[in-house]
Amino acid sequence: MKSRQEKAYFTEKTPVKITEKEFAMTALGVGLWNNMMEPVGQKQPYHFNEIPEAQCPSQEHPYFFTYKNSNYSSFPMELLIESKQQQMSFGSRVPCTDRRPSGRIPTSVHKLKPGDIKVIGALGDSLTAGNGAGSGRLNVLDVLTQYRGLSWSVGGNENINTVTTLANVLREFNPSLRGFSTGKGTETTANAYLNQAVAGARSEGVPSQARRLIELMKNDSNINFNNDWKIITIFIGGNDLCDHCKDLVKHSPQNYINNIKTALDILHKEVPRAFVNLVSILHITVLRKLYQETKVYCPRTITRTLCSCVLTPADGSSATDVMEAFNKRYQEETHNLINSGRYDTKEDFTVIVQPFLEETEMPMTPDGLPDSSYFAPDCFHFQQKAHSQAARGLWNSMLEPVGEKTKLRSMVPEITLKCPTKTQPYLMTYKNSRTISDHGSQLLCYDKTASINSPTSVHSLKPADVKVVAALGDSFTAGNGVGYTSKNIMGMNIQYRGLSWSIGGDATLQSVTTLPNILREFNTRLTGYSTSTGGPNVANAFLNRAVTEAKARDLPEQAKQLVKLIKSDSRINIYTDWKVITIFIGINDLCEYCRNVNLYSAANFASYVKEALDILYAEVPKVFVNLVDVMDPLPLRQLFQDTRLSCPGYLADALCICVLPIKEGSAVMVTMKEAIKAYQHSLQKLVASNMYDSREDFTVVLQPSIQLTELPRLPDGQLDISFFAPDCFHLSQKSHSQLARALWNDMLRPLDEKNISVSLTDKITLSCPTLLQPFFGTSKNSIRPSPDPTNEPIENWGSDLLCSKPAPSKSIPKSVHKLEPADIKVVAALGDSFTSAAGVKATDLNDLQITWRGLSWSSGSDGNLEMHTTLPNILKMFNPELTGFSTGTKKETAGFNVAEDGAVAQNLPSQAHELIKRMKSSLNIDYKKDWKLVTILIGANDLCQYCYDKDTYSVEKYVQHIQDTLDIFYKELPRVFVNMVQIMELTGLRQIDRGASGCVLSGASLCPCFFNPAENTVELQEMQWTNKIYQDKTAMLILGDRYEKREDFAVVVQPFFQKTIMPRTTDWKPDLSFFAVDCFHFSERGHAEMAIALWNNMLEPVGDKQTYNNFTYGRKRLKCPTPEQPFFFTSKNSKTKSPENEAGSHSDGVALWSVIVAAVVGTAIGTCLGWLWRIRQRQRSTSTSHTTAL
Repeated sequence: MKSRQEKAYFTEKTPVKITEKEFAMTALGVGLWNNMMEPVGQKQPYHFNEIPEAQCPSQEHPYFFTYKNSNYSSFPMELLIESKQQQMSFGSRVPCTDRRPSGRIPTSVHKLKPGDIKVIGALGDSLTAGNGAGSGRLNVLDVLTQYRGLSWSVGGNENINTVTTLANVLREFNPSLRGFSTGKGTETTANAYLNQAVAGARSEGVPSQARRLIELMKNDSNINFNNDWKIITIFIGGNDLCDHCKDLVKHSPQNYINNIKTALDILHKEVPRAFVNLVSILHITVLRKLYQETKVYCPRTITRTLCSCVLTPADGSSATDVMEAFNKRYQEETHNLINSGRYDTKEDFTVIVQPFLEETEMPMTPDGLPDSSYFAPDCFHFQQKAHSQAARGLWNSMLEPVGEKTKLRSMVPEITLKCPTKTQPYLMTYKNSRTISDHGSQLLCYDKTASINSPTSVHSLKPADVKVVAALGDSFTAGNGVGYTSKNIMGMNIQYRGLSWSIGGDATLQSVTTLPNILREFNTRLTGYSTSTGGPNVANAFLNRAVTEAKARDLPEQAKQLVKLIKSDSRINIYTDWKVITIFIGINDLCEYCRNVNLYSAANFASYVKEALDILYAEVPKVFVNLVDVMDPLPLRQLFQDTRLSCPGYLADALCICVLPIKEGSAVMVTMKEAIKAYQHSLQKLVASNMYDSREDFTVVLQPSIQLTELPRLPDGQLDISFFAPDCFHLSQKSHSQLARALWNDMLRPLDEKNISVSLTDKITLSCPTLLQPFFGTSKNSIRPSPDPTNEPIENWGSDLLCSKPAPSKSIPKSVHKLEPADIKVVAALGDSFTSAAGVKATDLNDLQITWRGLSWSSGSDGNLEMHTTLPNILKMFNPELTGFSTGTKKETAGFNVAEDGAVAQNLPSQAHELIKRMKSSLNIDYKKDWKLVTILIGANDLCQYCYDKDTYSVEKYVQHIQDTLDIFYKELPRVFVNMVQIMELTGLRQIDRGASGCVLSGASLCPCFFNPAENTVELQEMQWTNKIYQDKTAMLILGDRYEKREDFAVVVQPFFQKTIMPRTTDWKPDLSFFAVDCFHFSERGHAEMAIALWNNMLEPVGDKQTYNNFTYGRKRLKCPTPEQPFFFTSKNSKTKSPENEAGSHSDGVALWSVIVAAVVGTAIGTCLGWLWRIRQRQRSTSTSHTTAL
């Protein structure tokens, strides 16, 4: 019998038995020989599980391959090109004539001149440590050397004439600058000085770097810690991205930004007089172009080891999608954190995002190859050439106003250094950048963050969720004459699309008020807007498809062109990106109405608009359509009738013959007034039909505010024509700004609160999303409760289940993915007082101690479904033999509801053990064969105590306790479907006026960490942040493949509590009938709502579950299983074949683009959770640790 240590290996002549060790050595030997036969750059990695066929020298190449004789494709040519391009100087000229510091040391960071800087420091990774910055082209090992003196942000070798770094630029303004690094070495060497960047560091290491930096500054006798002004540059995140696929939770965007926040909090608290540059992470995926180009020499095995998660995934794969999403979210959350104003609370401290690397592309050689001369020999780190360009980019960014900073697309052209000016001699901050022009606006919104998960419903769409803007219409959208200041009528031919109220994107909100510029304050990655001037077919028009002389009949063609562009543009993902499309049409139709009342009838007008909307509805998912009401043009007649004005009266007929020249009281006037009303009514009727509200991801909202009921006048009463273009018919930029403000404010209003007109002279302040209404107003989220017409109280909170009642499966299903409601035999629940049903029917303080488990939303079964809506009562309609439910208030009848009042996540594992113990000892169930439904909700008590003990109730420990609990079930409990209900968003409970509402307990006694902080405080922001990360990380735990190896076990996140919408009465006050007497726990009505939401979530596919519950009572809201999908949805049976799936991934998973995690008060995962669910099983790659890390 052969030994297990032996293998038979057959040659052509004789079979030979060799041991496994000998086998591996033979494979290595043959592999080594074969690599000697391969050109440099094409050598293969070694494998030990098979012995390759030995190669032979060829006639063309009988020698062993070396660097020289490899002639590896264009390698010699590349070196030649590189040699030529290396002539770019590493030094720079500082063209600034005024380099003086302030006359007196400034006390405000917003009055800080470059010459005032006394100290420079830096935190980060190997890109700041300078790894390989001075290495020779082929000296790969030298990349281990940290050339700190050449580091772009803090190096101080030689001077600006030979070495361009931020420190050397600043030394031109203050030769006495201290803190810069010189020479080589690690962060612990003396010459590193205040360059405390650590090679291989990730974001989690930045807080400790910050503490070391502070200690060094405090202990340095050459630094006056309290009085010297300091520049500190932070650049981190490359290693987080390079390793993200190895641990998606650890390297998630919220963890990344939380680490940065911790470091910045330390600096903010302890360092006086500091200007912090937070350089946002570069677009790291461009490295793939260099790595993949085989014509350029790179040590790919080394490069791959350094950044496997970025470089190894295939193009177009789900793994690449996740990587791109993480990269993008890292950048976005960096902006969100700083935009929150968290670090602008002191006059001598600020943090400024410097975004110049966010869109940087791969530098290319003249022959179109990636230019590796910008990189160290490992093709990963920066060579001095790139350090020089990065330093120039950083310096210039520091002198550019916030909101107008340049993003370097190309690093190839040499960058000229900018200079402070007489009008703006300071380093730019948020405060000194706020120069609002006449046409600009301020947006003072506290919360500019996106939804936690990218919403699946348009009715829960926040401004920051919008990724794409587009517009259809006529010359009022094309922007004819908007920016033309001369009275020359010929200027009306110029289409100023970049200034258009609904779609223009010129400059920033500070100088140009348009809808896109407002939205860009929430999402810097917004796309689709038009810029500059030109017709609809120029590239910069982008998704502004308006045509100057367009009428309603032209809208369908515009819609088709828009759909075509959206589908073909690489910047837009038609399936995942939320879009706002604004349509404004009708004036040109009205101008021709009197000529042909049949052709331009209201019915025809509406039919064309409907046709365009039908195209969008059929072709484009995830759309919020602003259908702007038809503007009444009749008031414009006054401009042509007042002879004192310089309006071109001779053009009245040509501009609008049916409006401008007609006389007051004439028959034509009467006809036109009726026509305008008919047009407006036709749009109102079209939208009111609700034909575009049958899908959750599409809606059309009529925005009625663009009505000029009164023309603007000067103080002397004369009409103010500065609001109009030279033709006195179109609008000037002044009016476009007002229309943009009016449209924005209307988008945030509920349907019944929208303005029906706008005054061009009003001072319109931009509104902000609120806790009460964080979403754009739609038909569904604007619904207010209507009073009961009978005025009779509702007797119970039961429900009607309008489903057929099929029998259980013919045979007990073996797979949880084939589990029907009737198959469930046992119900159970874990949690806290929200599950034990504390206070459900309480009438006073004493009753709050009673747990009405029989009414518990997830486990109670008092009465029946007609009387009490609970999950077990619903299930009993499918299987009357259900068991495990709780009844009454006694402990003896608790059944398998093991929830305990006051429980925290730490108590869950013991509840799990108790549940298993009860199940095993129960005579009513077959422990091994019966299918079980277990519902878990936990976390409110953790959050309410978080501020007192952040370690005990940390996010990490919260998730770990949940994981421990699920691990217990996964190991010990057969045949189980687990509902993991995301913790409720607790902020909404602050909307209740507890004193006026008669709540029997104070908020401070119930949940001090949420109720004690004042509005708009850092403390409250931190609690909101933590709440959402609790949700986020729980979802990420479940969406992994940890619990997917058993066919009879599934855990599904049920997210209906993710966004909490406070229930309202008819007078819009919080509806306390949903709450117990403490205004914190839920009443029976609240429990009924939770049961309905949970049941409906269970019947919704993973990735398409409703993430909010607006508490609108109705007996017939329960969903039913369908013949096509009779099972409870799991990750596996949610798979669908959709265009979205096919476009988004090559994986075998469902398209969970709707589970994507966006901002969590500056920290969400963004578009990755859906991708994560689809690809986790493909991403269990064994990763090599870094040899040299960022």
